[in-house]
Amino acid sequence: QMEDLKHRYQLILFDVRGHGFSNPSHQPVTYPLITQDLCRLMDHLQIEKAYLAGYSTGGSVALNALHRHPERFLGGILICAFSEISDPIIQAELDLAVALCNRIGFPLLSRSLCLANAGSRKMFSYLHAAARMGNPENIKQYFQYSRTFNGTKLLPSIQAPVLVFSGTRNDRFRKYTEVLTKNLPNSTHFPLNHKPHHLTTRAARQLNQAIRAWLALYETD
Repeated sequence: QMEDLKHRYQLILFDVRGHGFSNPSHQPVTYPLITQDLCRLMDHLQIEKAYLAGYSTGGSVALNALHRHPERFLGGILICAFSEISDPIIQAELDLAVALCNRIGFPLLSRSLCLANAGSRKMFSYLHAAARMGNPENIKQYFQYSRTFNGTKLLPSIQAPVLVFSGTRNDRFRKYTEVLTKNLPNSTHFPLNHKPHHLTTRAARQLNQAIRAWLALYETD
């Protein structure tokens, strides 16, 4: 996905503390801490404002950032995102992920998550190489925070434009998309028919086309 977009836009990708190639965190990994790190990274790179994208629970991080620092973000791109997790099945999946965040269970967890998201062997190898480097305790903290986060009450205060993507194949995610589009004051919904939750790797071309078209609406140069 980024290979296609980087020719038109400046893309900044970063690993959350204790995830991928970032160093472990001595502080518990929470959405406010990630938002703080993100703003500090933008300061370091001398980026005054940017569009912020997040996939799945990363969309919850993006919502938190859009709410806390509206002066830093031009808009948001939410890909199969949640403002809260109330579905018992997803809650159970997060509970299982938390339980596996130990020396014995973490290899299985990282492999399973990468297999679910990868659309090819090459993509799996790329994702798994980074996932194996993560710190299990920090990743456990992230899952625990995601399990209890409720950002639905924040949505009406987010005035920036937000592009909301959803895959229509899995019905149990539909209610989360409806919450976002109903409560975000300036949202645009772009459903991808017959696509699964893992849009970033399973529908990258369609995502990029929609992102480019949406961003063009707000370009001033």
